[in-house]
Amino acid sequence: MATAIVTNDQDAVTSEVLIAAPPWVSDHCQIENFSIDRKAGGRYIHDTLRTNGSKLHCEGEVLEYDPPHRLSYTWIADWHEDRSRRTVVLWELEPHAGGTRVTVTHSGLAQEPTARKEYNNGWPNVAEKLKAFVERSN
Repeated sequence: MATAIVTNDQDAVTSEVLIAAPPWVSDHCQIENFSIDRKAGGRYIHDTLRTNGSKLHCEGEVLEYDPPHRLSYTWIADWHEDRSRRTVVLWELEPHAGGTRVTVTHSGLAQEPTARKEYNNGWPNVAEKLKAFVERSN
């Protein structure tokens, strides 16, 4: 089961899940309208269509790309209170008990209380979906 915590300073949400598979970074993506230049300084764009028909847009810059250990990138989302505020998402993968510990930390959220609350529920959901996909594919 994925877990999530908000740091004491209210700046970051960290979610973690254990996956029964070795560390990897996938070249396969099921997300519509997603592109990434997989290198430090590269750009990515992510568009999502919600069930109510509205569209969410997120973009940013790759800060670190070190497969299969770390991926970090800025996260500029059009649903944040300040739509120009850069937050940072960090994915860390480490071997653990025959599988992989996946930790996602989304920081820079001190001034985004609504988004922080949504991410506190959202990142564990993403982690669980990743776990189900990887374990099914493994």
